[in-house]
Formats: sequence, structure tokens, C-alpha cells
Amino acid sequence: MTYALPYTRRFLPVLLLVLCMLTPCSGWAAAAGTIVVGGDHNYPPYEFIDKDGHPAGFNVDLTRAIAEVMGMTVEIRLGRWDEMRRALQTGEVDIVQGMVQAEVRAKDYDFSPPHSIINQSVFARRGTKPVRDLNDLKGKEVFVQNGGMMHDYLLEKNVGAAIFPVDTHIDALRQLAAGKHDYALVGNLPGLYLSREFGLSNIVPVGKLFAGQPYCYAVKKGNDQILSQFSEGLAILKNTGRYQKIHDKWLGALEPPAVSWRKILTYAAITALPLLLMLSAIGYINRRLAKEVALRTEEMQLQQQQLIQADKMASLGVLVSGIAHEINNPTGLLLYNLPVLKKIFRSTEEHLEQRFQKEGDFMIGGLRYSQFREDIPLLIDEMQDGATRIKRIVEDLKDFARKDTSQMDQSVLLNDVVRAALRLVENSIRKTTGNVVTDLAEGLPAIRGNAQRIEQVVVNLILNACQALPDPGKGIFLTTSFDAEHNEVLLVVRDEGVGIASEDLPRIADPFFTTKREVGGTGLGLSVSASIIKEHEGTMVFESRPGEGTTVRVALPALKGA
Repeated sequence: MTYALPYTRRFLPVLLLVLCMLTPCSGWAAAAGTIVVGGDHNYPPYEFIDKDGHPAGFNVDLTRAIAEVMGMTVEIRLGRWDEMRRALQTGEVDIVQGMVQAEVRAKDYDFSPPHSIINQSVFARRGTKPVRDLNDLKGKEVFVQNGGMMHDYLLEKNVGAAIFPVDTHIDALRQLAAGKHDYALVGNLPGLYLSREFGLSNIVPVGKLFAGQPYCYAVKKGNDQILSQFSEGLAILKNTGRYQKIHDKWLGALEPPAVSWRKILTYAAITALPLLLMLSAIGYINRRLAKEVALRTEEMQLQQQQLIQADKMASLGVLVSGIAHEINNPTGLLLYNLPVLKKIFRSTEEHLEQRFQKEGDFMIGGLRYSQFREDIPLLIDEMQDGATRIKRIVEDLKDFARKDTSQMDQSVLLNDVVRAALRLVENSIRKTTGNVVTDLAEGLPAIRGNAQRIEQVVVNLILNACQALPDPGKGIFLTTSFDAEHNEVLLVVRDEGVGIASEDLPRIADPFFTTKREVGGTGLGLSVSASIIKEHEGTMVFESRPGEGTTVRVALPALKGA
């Protein structure tokens, strides 16, 4: 026993060296606190090596953000996809940051909740017959990425196609563009991105065989500990809004550059139809809720949160968020494609002008060229302005309809809230009056509270002002200012409406009190608004005379030192 300790110390370095040699690299790195994350070195815009030789793309930024919120240290390695899959199996890589989840892979891998949705498309040279399903690939020569989802799937299904694996998507697209083989099965967005970046103008998507496949983090089967950390970090990013910023930065409105008048009209119809359905649904829900509240006037024991949610449903309807998401996709496509269309028109304008000078006026698309060259740029600009406006309205609707978290610790800028509220009720204002005047003071200090709830107050006040106007010639006036003496931020909403009777003014904020029940009024709007202002330790004062209009003065305490 006396000599055991020195003996152990003597051979301890040798034992450590042996353990190090027997331990896989990634396991040693993980033990030291570093998680090795693998990915494809040429799969833009999701993951790729940039011009400076560094990892970049949506997946890379997402991984770094997850590591930051979870307090993890990660090393991102990008390489050939088939090599990354082997490295995951051998333990040289702990997790890959982007893999399509499918049954064919379930026996080898565990997957996180999807962070993206991948569409797999069939690309071919222009003029190639469209591909409707996998049976159309029988007897054809098809490029796939070695070890990619389409490679796995075609091997499993044995559809009768001749498979030609390549290292990367761009290898497949370049060889296809050069006239080799028939098709390339690649991710839709990476295929469009790469064909545009490398000027492969003779290849286009001719079929979308697999739409909406979940794109996830993946680990070797059984490595649940690391996977759970990334799943938790992904959930945090989505709940805090940081995921959406990364998504908008890399994916945004990137869509196919090919465009035609038929497509533009089709997408315009797709955009208009959901809008009409949304407005009809909102109107229907408004009427239903108004009748429901009227029948339950005795149920005064409803909690404050129920009143707020009922009022929000009466203002917008429960379908807003879902429909708004569907509207965003075609709107993003319009915003991307319209500038491309305008650029195409400008590039052909010189040739058309030369023909006009030689031959005189001629017909094009059912219009005389002398009219065509003046009208088409204006039409494109108007459509782009309209699409931009739709996108802004949808974003405001989604923000307003999002479930209230009841957090009262936000730093809120009143002017931003007022502008958002005005955009949200723009249609109601336009139907009521053409005279809305805003005077928003610059440099207002912030207030502490909940921006969504304050926005709800402003929306209610503006809608009440609209309903009070007897004709479109009357106006609405919104003013913000700062009362330094009382350290308060002020909002004044004044209308030139019919006013409020003196006997009704003291009860104007009472629950269920309304003078407009015959036109669907519920009596909840001002009651809820008064409660929200009270929660923010502010005041709301009404001044009105019949026939002269109403003024509402809202005062909220400013943040000290803001």
C-alpha cells in the first residue's frame, strides 16, 4: 500500500494517452464542452462556405443563435454531405444542422422539431415535359446528391430511373445545364438560388414531387441529450422572435425568377381570394360575437382576460393569424417577381423602340405599343405598391391578433403604437372620412407596459371616433406629446362627431354600456380600454358635447431616464 500511489502517478500519463486514443474525437470534444455540428458545404441559402472560407447561411446562423441562448460551445464543420453523414455515424460529428426527416431515415437518426420546410423539385432544361409523379421518371437519367434525401428515396422505391449521384446540388445543375442526362432532383429553394447565382438560365423546375418536408436537426439514433438541447434552443428562438429575423434574413421572399402575365394574374387572384374570405369571416365573427355578448349581459363575473380576448375577437376574428400566414407567401412572391418583370421590360424596351421607329405603331399583348410602353411600367409599380401594402397590413394584423402574453415590462414607444393602429384600421377610416390629421411629437420618451394592449386601446378609440362621424367631411385628429412636469406621455384623440350626451358621459367606460347596440355595439371596447390604461398606471379622460364631437385624453407614465 505504501508504494501504490507513486506507482499510479508514474503511469497516469500513459493511461490518459491510451484513453484519448480509444475515445472518438467528437466524444472527447463533447466532454470538453464543445459540440461538433456538421452540415453541407454547398447547400445555399441554408448552409455553404462563403467567399472568405467561413460557414454561412440560415442553418449556420440558427445553430449559433441556439448555442448562444443555451450556453453551449459549438464547432461548425461543413463538407460533402455524404461525408457528413458518415461522420455522424462514426461519432466525428455530434449533430447535423439540416436533414430532411423521412421514414427511410428513421431507423438511423433521431430528429428535432422541424426548423424549416423543404420542397424537393425536379429541374430540367427548358422545353422538357413536366413531371407529375415518380412514375414519369421511369427509364430517365436523374441526378441526385450523393446521400441526399432524393438519393435515399429513389433507392428505396426503385422507380426504374437511372440514378447519377453527385457531390453537390450545383454539380447536378451545371451538368444538367450542359446537356447531360434528363433531370436533377434537388431542393427547390437551393436549386433556384444556385441557378440564379451561376446564371444557369436554361434550366427550370418542371415538377414538385415532395412538398412540405420537415427539415430538422438530426443525431445518431439514441443521442437524445444533445438533440434535446437543440430542440429547446429552437423553441426559445421561435418564442422570442429571433428565429423569424434569421428566417427573413436568409430565406425572405426568395422565389423563382421566371415570370409571366398568366402567373402574375394567378398570384393576384390567389392573394385577393384569401383577403375576401378573411374580411367575410371577420364580418361574420363580429356579428356572432356581438349577439353572443348581448345575450350574456348578466354574466358580469367574467375575468378581465376573457373580456380582452372577446374584444380582440370582435375586432379582428380568430382566423386572422392563419389566413395572414397564407397571404404572406403569394405576397412575397409578387414582391420578388415584379421588379424582375420590370427589369425584363426595360431590357426589351430598346428593341421595341427600334421597331417602333422603323415600322410605326404596332400591337403587343392587345395594346398598341405607344400605349403599352407608357402603361406597363405604371401597372407594375402599382402592383408592387399594392403588394407592399398587403404585406404591411398582414404583419400588423398578425401582431394584433397574436395571443397576449400579459407581460407588462416592455419598453414601448407610443408613436410606433399609434402608427401601427392607424395602419390596422386604415380601411375603416377610409370608408368613414378623408380627413385624418396626426401630429406625433418627436423624441417622446418610452413608457413601460404591454405594446399590444396599448395598441388595442388606440384601435378602440379610433374606431369609436369613426363611428361617431356623421359624414365624410368631418375629421379625426390624433396628437402625442410629453408633459415634463408630470413625467407623462400623452395621446389625444379628437373627433368632430355627434358627441356624447351629458347623462351618458359618466357611464361611458362602464362594462356593457353602449349607445350603439342596434348596430352591433357590445359595450366592451371602452371598458376594456379603461382597464388596460389603469393597469399601466395611467388615466383616460373624456370630454364631449352633443353635436361638437368628443376628445379623449390618455396619459401614461414615462420611463424615468428614457
